[in-house]
Amino acid sequence: MTTVLIADDQAMQRFGFRMLLESQDDMTVVGEAANGTEAIRLVDQHHPDVVLMDIRMPGLDGIEATRRIVATGARTRVLIVTTFDLDEYAYDGLRAGASGFLVKDAQPEELLAGIRAVASGDAVVAPSLTRRLLDAYVHHLPASPSSPSSVPPEDPRLSALTDREREILTVVAHGWTNTEIAQRLHLAESTVKTHVSRILAKTAARDRVQAVILAYDTGLVSPSQNG
Repeated sequence: MTTVLIADDQAMQRFGFRMLLESQDDMTVVGEAANGTEAIRLVDQHHPDVVLMDIRMPGLDGIEATRRIVATGARTRVLIVTTFDLDEYAYDGLRAGASGFLVKDAQPEELLAGIRAVASGDAVVAPSLTRRLLDAYVHHLPASPSSPSSVPPEDPRLSALTDREREILTVVAHGWTNTEIAQRLHLAESTVKTHVSRILAKTAARDRVQAVILAYDTGLVSPSQNG
């Protein structure tokens, strides 16, 4: 049974989410929060598998609430749900440690699949979602420095990766699915999954989304390369 906490300042939105989730045999709602402060308190009280986290809420917003929940080291994972497909804060929410991103007008089956994937510790909510996310938000990052003298030392998290793992992290950051990686790099899909698991372990990334953010933050992949 997947336990879910709903954090949204709109009562009708919370009601709609609850009705959908409780229609599922494998999900139960353990609480509702109208702001980030309540969400943090209820996570500490109920230890849900997943928080459906709105971004724009009064008082403590969803981004800061996500950051504080993740910082506790709790097993709870955060799935961002926001009204706007191009919400300027969504990328910040993922950087704060959220494990996925969905818009509120997503199809019910997409939301349910996202919750199940995040709850199971899957690497990403959906590969197509990662690609959409990158297309929308990667340009928020500064371009890589052009002068060799201004290039910072390599991040130690990248130094721990083998050449093959670097290659796979790079294409993951371009939004490739495991199946696409296997086909294009002529590997077994099980081998790709093993490499991805090792990448997550070596970089201390919580999931595939966080690994993608790492790839851009460290300069392994630049916004101009995406596409």
